Amino acid sequence: MPADKTQDSQGARRGRDESPEERADRRWAELLQELRVAQTGVQILFGFLLTVVFQPRFTELSDVDRNIYVVTVILGATTMGALVGPVSFHRLVAGQRMKEEAVVWASRLTVCGLLLLLCTMASSLLLILRVALHNTFALWLVGGLVLWFVLCWFVLPAWARYASTAKD
Repeated sequence: MPADKTQDSQGARRGRDESPEERADRRWAELLQELRVAQTGVQILFGFLLTVVFQPRFTELSDVDRNIYVVTVILGATTMGALVGPVSFHRLVAGQRMKEEAVVWASRLTVCGLLLLLCTMASSLLLILRVALHNTFALWLVGGLVLWFVLCWFVLPAWARYASTAKD
């Protein structure tokens, strides 16, 4: 039985009837769709971050806020690198019969990119809320939002995956 086939509690086969190559092609297409969503958001966020330094009020930021800004820009750049990486990886190994490996590495880069995006979002929100609120409440708001992102992006999918395997 192929690796992507499982049996339910009644012994019936579940899954797709596809070759390893077809599975790699499907997984690659799904990953590209996911990346399109993430890349667009990151590109917009990063573009806005790059313009902040050229705004007149930038010179009024405290040293702490400037440091947060620098960290945020660096995180945004590394996020871009991780989320564009799968495209480059695929292009450089295309035609080498490495689709399965490309999918695995692209998936790893995407998860890394999501973790970096979480950090970029937290850092961006911290900077914006510190400037907007001028108090320590910003840190609490950012903490709550980070928990929300972790819940939506990682906890719920992990729980669904666990619940699915627990049924089998």
